[in-house]
Amino acid sequence: MEKYLIPTETLCSQYNIEISFVNALNSMGLIQIEIIEQNQFIHQDQIGDLEKIIRLHHELNVNLEGIDVVLNLLEKERELKDELNSLKNRLRLYEDGFE
Repeated sequence: MEKYLIPTETLCSQYNIEISFVNALNSMGLIQIEIIEQNQFIHQDQIGDLEKIIRLHHELNVNLEGIDVVLNLLEKERELKDELNSLKNRLRLYEDGFE
């Protein structure tokens, strides 16, 4: 077993969530479960996303479809910020060339 994979049972116990919730997240493509020797694991890189999803679901009572929308909007916002920064840098290059 890879050291970067965490058993879903451990995560469910730690975060007090049902395995069915994790399976639903996997079916929607919000997280990715790896199955090794009939055991389910989540890569440690996805723990931050899982925690964000749990907070949205438990603290704000957002359903799974709403979580999907929120995560897509956050990703789109990040992409737009990156594009804006890139365009600002390009504009700065042109402005510096005319001085």
